[in-house]
Amino acid sequence: MDAAFTAEQDEIRRTLREILGKRCGPDEVKAAVRTAAGYDRELWQQLSRQLGLPGIAVAEEYGGVGCAPGDLALACEETGRVLLPSPLLATAALCVPLIAALGTAAQRSALLPPLASGGLTAALAVPGPALATALALTGEDTAGRWSGGGRAGGVQARADTDGDGWRLYGEAAQVLDGHSARLLLVAAHTGGFARSRTLLFLVQEDAPGLVRSRQTVLDETRPQARIQLRHVPAELLGEGEEGADVPGALAATGRTASAVLAAEAVGAAGQALARTVEYVCRREQFGRAIGSFQAVKHRLADLYVQVQAARSAAYYAAWDPDQGGLALAQALEALRLTAGEAIQLHGGIGFTWEHDAHLYFKRAASDELLFGPVHRLRAHAADRADLFAPAPAPVPAAATPPAPGSAAAAPAASPPPQEKVAV
Repeated sequence: MDAAFTAEQDEIRRTLREILGKRCGPDEVKAAVRTAAGYDRELWQQLSRQLGLPGIAVAEEYGGVGCAPGDLALACEETGRVLLPSPLLATAALCVPLIAALGTAAQRSALLPPLASGGLTAALAVPGPALATALALTGEDTAGRWSGGGRAGGVQARADTDGDGWRLYGEAAQVLDGHSARLLLVAAHTGGFARSRTLLFLVQEDAPGLVRSRQTVLDETRPQARIQLRHVPAELLGEGEEGADVPGALAATGRTASAVLAAEAVGAAGQALARTVEYVCRREQFGRAIGSFQAVKHRLADLYVQVQAARSAAYYAAWDPDQGGLALAQALEALRLTAGEAIQLHGGIGFTWEHDAHLYFKRAASDELLFGPVHRLRAHAADRADLFAPAPAPVPAAATPPAPGSAAAAPAASPPPQEKVAV
């Protein structure tokens, strides 16, 4: 493994940091999330045209940059530093891999180029609060019970009577960027209870019967929506319902997305730590900067070690996405601890809800609710590695009769009689 960044990766990080540093201060972020779209559309187009950000991991034949998913993770570390509100995660990390893996040649040719250019945004709609389960981050569910399993609830899909399309019924909550995405990938079950099967369907933003409402959430930089489908026409993603391995494709997407999320959380944790260090070096108490006190130094040193360990894990997961679950757990824990300490070390001003430190605290809490919690991420990684599997019972050696005349064949000598002593 070569841990050094290439010249192209360093250039992407430098350019992205320069652009975001000018356009994504805390005030600009707060203003962007309160727009109807939930993000700055002009900045999104700039990032798409100049850097090809949504198409970093898309093949060149579909208009993308043709880089590896690890390059997308490195770019998301920079977007995490400023808590950039954008449809990048929902579009590039969740929907693009699914379309590339399951879509037909016609669907890939029609959808991937506009997704790579940023002209089209997409969102993955999973029924209920089951995004982490659907992406196999906190557990394996190959039967797709998280989508309803043929029972009541979830989203149901029925083929049209003429066999020319599908109709969707149901509801999905907590859909990332679902209120503004022009294309929805909806996970639904079909076949009834006896032959229940989870499939993915494409739904256009102007489909009749589609109702989308933005929800009030803790972290405004992660806008979410409730999707209601009432006899909505949809197109099946893929060749046919029998040949699509939707749970497998979702699990593979979850591994890549976890590496991206880990890098994003590390960027946010590093920036929260940097802002805290800057503040304690300025804030004076008893005639000296509070950063010079030993107790403050020790707390900051512990945070630095935590963030650096999470960064190392995130970089390794960018190279090997199979380790994304553990890296995500480490990064989310580092972000939660760093954001909490940032509020504490900012003192009385840090406890005000309007302070910038709370942006990082809200991101930490929201990400752990959506993609965690941390202990379940680690437990699932341990299960996959069989760390706590019971040890196999020892196999007894086959008993062989001793050879005649051997010492083992001789009868055991009886113990000598004990002498009786009169007391």
